[in-house]
Amino acid sequence: MSKETAVKERYAAGADAQEKALCCPVEYDAKYLEIIPNEVIEKDYGCGDPSQYLKAGETVLDLGSGTGKICFIASQVVGPEGKVIGVDMTDDMLEVARRNEPIVADKIGYSNVEFRKGRIQDLGLDIELLNDEMKGLSSEGADAYLKAEELAKKLREEKPLIADKSVDVVVSNCVLNLVDNAAKKELFKEIYRVLKEGGRAVISDIVSDEPIPESMQNDDNLWSGCISGAFLEDQFLKEFEDAGFYGVRVLKMDSTPWQTVEGIEFRSMTIEAFKADQGPCLERKQAVIYKGPFKHIKDDDGNVMERGKRYAVCDKFYNIYKSPPFEGSFEMVDPIEEVPLDKASIFDCSTTRIRDPKETKGIDYKATESGSDCCSGSDCC
Repeated sequence: MSKETAVKERYAAGADAQEKALCCPVEYDAKYLEIIPNEVIEKDYGCGDPSQYLKAGETVLDLGSGTGKICFIASQVVGPEGKVIGVDMTDDMLEVARRNEPIVADKIGYSNVEFRKGRIQDLGLDIELLNDEMKGLSSEGADAYLKAEELAKKLREEKPLIADKSVDVVVSNCVLNLVDNAAKKELFKEIYRVLKEGGRAVISDIVSDEPIPESMQNDDNLWSGCISGAFLEDQFLKEFEDAGFYGVRVLKMDSTPWQTVEGIEFRSMTIEAFKADQGPCLERKQAVIYKGPFKHIKDDDGNVMERGKRYAVCDKFYNIYKSPPFEGSFEMVDPIEEVPLDKASIFDCSTTRIRDPKETKGIDYKATESGSDCCSGSDCC
């Protein structure tokens, strides 16, 4: 049996009857649960709450949305101006989610959630649309397989399940570990693809503190139970880095293991990762000063910056450093005279260099003046 089949069968059963072994204890904001039917809450499985990091008006994609609990919480957080899309491959889970969607919409007064059938490592392929298109095929055997592959390719290009750069936030709750190891690289590429520039992923999943032996990885029960497909703690973050994300950080990590199997500890971790703006690097005479507390830091592009020194940065990174997750870590230094975007030259990002103060003030800057009125009385230093 393939790992995907094992997962589908176990979660199909979990949609019919609650299976407590599939979930970690998670505290959700009770005010969002009040309007969600008990059936959804009881048959939805997870290990964290990525919905608490969402904002009003955002378009959210939930990978492995199950019966829809995170989607229904997110729908209330993002509000009527936002949108929530749940993707799952299990028909039984989708049936519960879709049946309860109008109930939730009626209670909150607006409808902003939809559920789509797909595999989270292949967010381009709308499986239900593929099924509809295949009904007209008359081929059998190998010819049918080849035509289905050709049709799937066409649908990915012309009618993708999730379009490129269409989502503000990708969330997931204890699902990424269920994807076969051979498809995990493609999974992270897909997350990156569907996010808008400047978008982010907020993912809760199970991680292990030691490598998982092959014998455990070949156990279908352990795999479908969110155990043997778990990421190593550091590898989980590195998967996002390798896919092109920056600013990857741990938002929450359980100190107590959820389970311990053969001496290996498995616990919940929630991470956040950002998709960088892919625009050009422009010289606008800006600088940043790393404020500490570490003596020096190294960013995701390999730039090393020492505490207290003034570094030249391009406009793109200037804006990145003043926004989450770096916000507050740097003193932002603007030039005395702003350089308009249409007058900016290309910035050389190949090396890290100190920004001479005269570059931001201007070579001919000779002013002599007092600073802000920070003192009272005549004894001002």
